[in-house]
Amino acid sequence: MALNQNRISSIDVARGLIMVIMALDHTRDYFHADAFVFNPTDMDKTHTALFFTRWITHFCMPGFVLLSGLAANISLQRKSKAELSRYLFTRGLWFVVLEITVLRFGYFFNFYFDVTILSVLWLFGICMMLLAALIHLPNRWILILGLIIVVGHNLLQGVSIEPTSVAFVPWTIFMSRGFLPVTPDVAFVVTYPIIPWLGVMLLGYSMGAWYTNTDATTRQKLLMRAGITSIIAFIALRFINLYGDPAPWAAQQSGWYTALSFLNTSKYPPSLLFTLMTIGPLLMLLAWLEKVETKLTHVLNTIGRVPLFYFIVHFYVIHAFALISTLLRTDKSFSEIDLHFAKSFGGITPEGGYSLGWVYLFWIAIVLLMIPLCNAYNRLKSQKAGIFRFL
Repeated sequence: MALNQNRISSIDVARGLIMVIMALDHTRDYFHADAFVFNPTDMDKTHTALFFTRWITHFCMPGFVLLSGLAANISLQRKSKAELSRYLFTRGLWFVVLEITVLRFGYFFNFYFDVTILSVLWLFGICMMLLAALIHLPNRWILILGLIIVVGHNLLQGVSIEPTSVAFVPWTIFMSRGFLPVTPDVAFVVTYPIIPWLGVMLLGYSMGAWYTNTDATTRQKLLMRAGITSIIAFIALRFINLYGDPAPWAAQQSGWYTALSFLNTSKYPPSLLFTLMTIGPLLMLLAWLEKVETKLTHVLNTIGRVPLFYFIVHFYVIHAFALISTLLRTDKSFSEIDLHFAKSFGGITPEGGYSLGWVYLFWIAIVLLMIPLCNAYNRLKSQKAGIFRFL
């Protein structure tokens, strides 16, 4: 059964919206005055606007991981499982290479390799390579495995592995996050552990049947019901405050801040409650987007068709603008900027920076710049021209 354009478009539009929101978080990282000073969801230091600036971006990572699994399943309409398996493995390997080369330079603007962050592309790459093997399991077992991981991995949240243990490195990579020194001058930072996010990707893959084996009306009902169920489950489990997140909510100085604490679930690694809180609205959004077509959704569709291009290029754009603004603000020359990780984040130091209002203006400008770039790249990619087909 061939998928019609509307069904594909809803996924691309959702992915495009995720990419736009994601840029807000990365703009804040490089431009906000307090970006390197404190966590924006720290109840003792944050304020409402800053909290929600960070909180809304929580929806990006689980949404993109889920949609990646979903897209993999849908591609079985034009690929055999053997072909899909080869594609996922080679594509995943390419993502890992991009992470430690092209994206790393975008983060730091240096070739010192004193610190390398294993972040989003690393995560997607490893998960895709694992999915390449797991798709050969019966679909029901893929669903069961995804549910076991997402629902059950918080049972291990109390496990602590000492850095001197031989299990520390695999535990950090697959189940936790942390700093992995190789030598006194070289280290890796794992930001996204593999297994919890693999569970989300497997659930997304399992949803593929809703797009290939059901009609539009039934699929929209399934998406809406699953989304509402996830939100209700989140509220109930979060209220009970016994399981599903290593950071229970707590009464704050006001009822409003207590509500913020209720929403302040754990992303690193993604807890069950974090996943329910973010995936629920996404499923409902997917159902709604199948019925909507506007100029905005057309723009988001274009961005959603070239997510890897957008992801890599927007880091270079944000970092370049932030570094230029730092040079102008501090009246320094580029030769005076220390790009070592121990001294700065790609030349951006904790002091200085801009207010949150300016961060939003920079974000809007960066997204507006990325739109024509994505349009141009999408045209090149549709022609399958040389290297363009790899992004």
